[in-house]
Amino acid sequence: MRFSLFVHMERWDEEVSHRQLFENLSELALMAEAGGFGTVWIGEHHAMEYTISPSPMPLLAHLAAKTSTIRLGAGTVIAPFWHPLRVAGECALLDVISNGRMEVGLARGAYQFEFDRLAGGLAAADGGKHLRELVPAVRALWQGDYAHDGEIWQFPTSTSVPKPVQQPTPPMWIAARDPASHDFAVANGCNVMVTPLMKGDEEVADLKGKFDTAVANHPEVARPDLMVLRHTHIHSPDDPDGWRPAAEAINRFYRTFDAWFGNKTTPVNGFLEPSPESKFDGRPEFRPESLHKTAMIGTPAEVIERLRAYEELGVDEYSFWIDTSMSHEEKRKSLELFIKEVVPAFQ
Repeated sequence: MRFSLFVHMERWDEEVSHRQLFENLSELALMAEAGGFGTVWIGEHHAMEYTISPSPMPLLAHLAAKTSTIRLGAGTVIAPFWHPLRVAGECALLDVISNGRMEVGLARGAYQFEFDRLAGGLAAADGGKHLRELVPAVRALWQGDYAHDGEIWQFPTSTSVPKPVQQPTPPMWIAARDPASHDFAVANGCNVMVTPLMKGDEEVADLKGKFDTAVANHPEVARPDLMVLRHTHIHSPDDPDGWRPAAEAINRFYRTFDAWFGNKTTPVNGFLEPSPESKFDGRPEFRPESLHKTAMIGTPAEVIERLRAYEELGVDEYSFWIDTSMSHEEKRKSLELFIKEVVPAFQ
């Protein structure tokens, strides 16, 4: 099982500048490369200070110039906010800049807040049809001249300029949860990325089952890869209570996610307060004690044991989701400990 880093710039107040956050992200990505991680992933989010990435492309192009081996993942491009020609061209350009290290993840999108601002109020739940039309169109544009007459996009004969270095196509990933998404990804030769969010390892097994079903239903397609993305924090065994600050920080992260996902309050200059603790009185999965067990929080030995189970389950890539609302210093210490103590156990 290989490892990757999933990272955004996180801003929780105005004390830390965006420039400093950019430098922090770069430092974590360089640490991941030096520590043997295979890929660094950066997603796409708009007008939200707690996950800053209006486009992963410029950040990844910067990292392409700073690195030499780590692969560069746009994870994920939100299909309804893009045109196929832009996805094909910008991803191919990143592949050229990085000399064949680009990977692209695609998703239907989640936040209605973003859809109301970038997609004319389209229901976020309807983003899947954009994803299903986008993927084959991008693949065709990478191959050569192609005209498209779809339900969403129509354009005359065009092609991707430039063409990607990786042939026949760079790796494509689909963010999937339901069986139909898994089936679409596998049928189209795409790798699959999943996140169990606040659910336990039984959810990882359930998602793997959906993936396996899709693979079995498409014997004509070579088995793609499966990635599990999970909030991760490693603490020293000398600090038996080291899990609590991480669990409380991830609780804050998810309560903020809830505030944005609910789309009921107008943000102020890109900030939204986390939903109040009282809202989750009947939701035990939000409690720090539960997050200690569900998020990948623990000592190196505890994390190795859980990751061994993922590896035995058939997970190909584990992505260290470092967005936790913790400080950069805390993130750096956690990543250092993971690289020093956990990664060698899988080499």
